[in-house]
Amino acid sequence: MSAPASESWSPPADDRSASGPSSSGRRATVAAVAAIVVYLGAWALLHEGFYTRDQIVDTPVYERYGAAIAGGQVPYRDFGLEYPPGALPVFALPALGSGAEDDSTFTARFEALMWVCGAAALVAVALTLSALGAGDRRLAAALGFAALAPLALGSVVLSRFDLWPAALTACALAALCRGRERLGLGVLGLAVSAKVYPAVLVPLALTFVWRRRGPRESLLCAAVLVCVLVACFAPFLALAPGGVWDSVVRQTTRPLQLESLGSAFFLAAHQVAGVGLTMRSSHGSQNLAGTGPDVVGGVQTLLQLAALLWVWLSFARAPSVDRERLVLASAAAVCAFVALGKVLSPQYLIWLLPLVPLVRGRRGLTASALLGAACVLTQLWFPFSYWDLALRFDGTS
Repeated sequence: MSAPASESWSPPADDRSASGPSSSGRRATVAAVAAIVVYLGAWALLHEGFYTRDQIVDTPVYERYGAAIAGGQVPYRDFGLEYPPGALPVFALPALGSGAEDDSTFTARFEALMWVCGAAALVAVALTLSALGAGDRRLAAALGFAALAPLALGSVVLSRFDLWPAALTACALAALCRGRERLGLGVLGLAVSAKVYPAVLVPLALTFVWRRRGPRESLLCAAVLVCVLVACFAPFLALAPGGVWDSVVRQTTRPLQLESLGSAFFLAAHQVAGVGLTMRSSHGSQNLAGTGPDVVGGVQTLLQLAALLWVWLSFARAPSVDRERLVLASAAAVCAFVALGKVLSPQYLIWLLPLVPLVRGRRGLTASALLGAACVLTQLWFPFSYWDLALRFDGTS
């Protein structure tokens, strides 16, 4: 790819007004405020009636991590955990000043923190749509979907920290679309340090900057990304390299989870043809054990990598690279990562909520409708019928 020299380069026409005041920006602000009000109502409803039944929560695990950090223990050295360093703030902050046995205080603080992350994601979605020049109907549809999505997915959004990396990813994409490339890559680095999945956006972001700003700016953005990652990981690598390495190995060597696409074929074969299955709990999930699931898990990983490469290369080889294409490719990359991974936990759908509604036109409406249906179907199954399937492979509950 060739790029104009930096001294003679001038920004594309659509970049010159991206950060300035406009009627689009004012409409996006109003829409974001309205969406946050709707989101607040949806969040409140998650604490009522149907949504409070049979919950499967991760907050006790987070509370244990937070209490250890508040007590002066060093993560990865004094206690093990499976998440990268960028996740630590959302474990530690709710634990500060709370008693060792004060579960309700930690839970309330954690949920409040996740609400703030969700609200920040809505603001980021609005900023991105403003940069895209979205009209009123597109603003209302995208923000309305994102604001009401917690009701579709259910109580899982309350007790998982995935709104934190999802908000960071949405903010990074907003910065990129508004011409703040270095800020965008820095925030994207923070998102990767919180949960690895935003790394699938890095090739897209750097290609976007390369094609529009030139190789020098792309390299500077890459340097910002690397500096953020080093700042997040270096202290723990210095104090506990083995602990950090164990957390990486734990994630990359996980078996085929019960909820993954590959497991669905085995579960269907079990129901239809009586194929024998073995479930083993490990890595914080329920998984299928045996040679067949291991082979399928490996094949699925290869398909995942192939799909990501196809998205990246298609984006890089496009005749022109604009913001609309960036948000489309970003949503596609995360969809591929989620759908084809060996692990597909219900909370992974949270990653898609600030991305898929950004896609323009009929394709975006179709994708959002499918995502909404997936959220509803996931909620109807998880948590209510999860253990029947996990423990007895009973798919009829």
